[in-house]
Amino acid sequence: MAQPPVQAQTHDLPQTLAESVVQSVDWLAIAPPTVAAVVGLAVLVADLFTDDRRKALLGWASVAGLAVSLLALVPLLDADRATFCLTGDPDVCSYTADRFTLVVQFLVLGGALLAALLSMTALKDDRKNLPEGEFWFLLLSSAAGAALLPASRDLATLVVALEVASLPAFALVGIRQGDRRSSEAALKFFLSSVTATAVSLLGISFVYATTGTLYLTEIADRIQDVDGQLHTLTQAGVVLTLIGFAFKTAAVPFHFWVPDTYVGAPLPVAAYLSVVGKAVGFSGLILVTVVALPSYADVWGPAVAVLAALTMTVGNVGALAQRSTRAYSAVRLLAWSSVGQAGYLLVPIAAAAYADDTADAEKAVGSTVAYALMYAAVNLGAFAVAALVGRTKSLNRLSDYRGLYASSPLSALLLAFFLLCLAGLPPGIIGLFAKVTVFSAAVDAGLGWLAVVMAVNVVIALFYYLQWTALLFRAPQGDTGGAPEPHRVPAPLTLALALTGVVGIALSGAPQLVLRFADIGLF
Repeated sequence: MAQPPVQAQTHDLPQTLAESVVQSVDWLAIAPPTVAAVVGLAVLVADLFTDDRRKALLGWASVAGLAVSLLALVPLLDADRATFCLTGDPDVCSYTADRFTLVVQFLVLGGALLAALLSMTALKDDRKNLPEGEFWFLLLSSAAGAALLPASRDLATLVVALEVASLPAFALVGIRQGDRRSSEAALKFFLSSVTATAVSLLGISFVYATTGTLYLTEIADRIQDVDGQLHTLTQAGVVLTLIGFAFKTAAVPFHFWVPDTYVGAPLPVAAYLSVVGKAVGFSGLILVTVVALPSYADVWGPAVAVLAALTMTVGNVGALAQRSTRAYSAVRLLAWSSVGQAGYLLVPIAAAAYADDTADAEKAVGSTVAYALMYAAVNLGAFAVAALVGRTKSLNRLSDYRGLYASSPLSALLLAFFLLCLAGLPPGIIGLFAKVTVFSAAVDAGLGWLAVVMAVNVVIALFYYLQWTALLFRAPQGDTGGAPEPHRVPAPLTLALALTGVVGIALSGAPQLVLRFADIGLF
């Protein structure tokens, strides 16, 4: 009579083991990065069977894939979703599609889409030196990793996403064949990034050793009860982990790779790094600090505040020092400007460390996300105009923009608008709105000294932004009174300019939409 129960237990054991190992997958939640990755692989394979005359189809397929990835965000708006969760604790998951994730994924995939439009023109102009199939595969792979990162809720997935976003970017920087400057930029970018990643991994190993978990929410709970003997090890882990993400955000003193990398890379890749690369770094930094390590705010809060002050100051001074006749000075100014803008983006993260409750911390983080959305639209627009000018002026000097209004009035007006947005001056209301939001976050957190540093840097930035803007409307050098040669704008470049211009103008008309869109929930 005892045999049947024994047989039943024998049959139930494999099923229990299988249930404990196999995790359910919410394919809808992971659709945005998955679509980008699948399209990237499809384009790479299709490149083998595509005639040289039809290579442009690969570009349009990549643009379509990124557009579908963006559309895949729409079904996720109704409620938070999570997948790859612990079977014993369904609230602890590796992938979460919440409001924060969706906003950053929108920024990342939208930025990648605009960079892809810029790339189509660059590939057509320089087809001999830029292999198209490999280029699109690398761009889509990096975009997939960048879209995965804000959804990551454990340190292992976070690091994997960071490297998937970064490794293709190294190759994109050095993809131009036979260009020594491009190869040197890629090597510098690679070596410095790998060093920062190694330091960050060492810090993560320290955090894991003291908490016994890689899940961000569990780290936040367990790190508060770390044994006193391990307290120093935990602090070291926190600091070392932050170093890797500080590099990705181009924070001083981890910024030295930016100018040379932007100049050496194809211009669309520089535009991609300036927006998507920063979004990756800032989303990772927010997840590690605000979500995983809130109890160590006394360690990372002052450090991020000092980094913010140094970054905005060094970036703006570097941009101010650019000479208009120097080769690639326009790209270098945008590179140093992006370093300065990174300093502004760090301010609300530092303010989150001094928040009284989670609601205030979320509000501060929302300020960073709102500023990043503004910066992405107008900075990509500025790079689009730089790509247009670079088609006829290969050295892309600031002096090459003198008299742009005479040859291309609409492009000059758009660039002037984008520069005024970055400076925070009307009619670039969205730039002014974003800066006031960040400034308020610093004041509300009691960081008055940081607000003063930011105000001084805004004044410094006004000089070089207005100086560039004034060049656009001056008479061209050597003007003999003849009709200037107009700039021919290819269709993909026209579309990129139109999209960035429409978004910038629309948000300047209704800037409150950005803050409402960036109203996130992390806890």
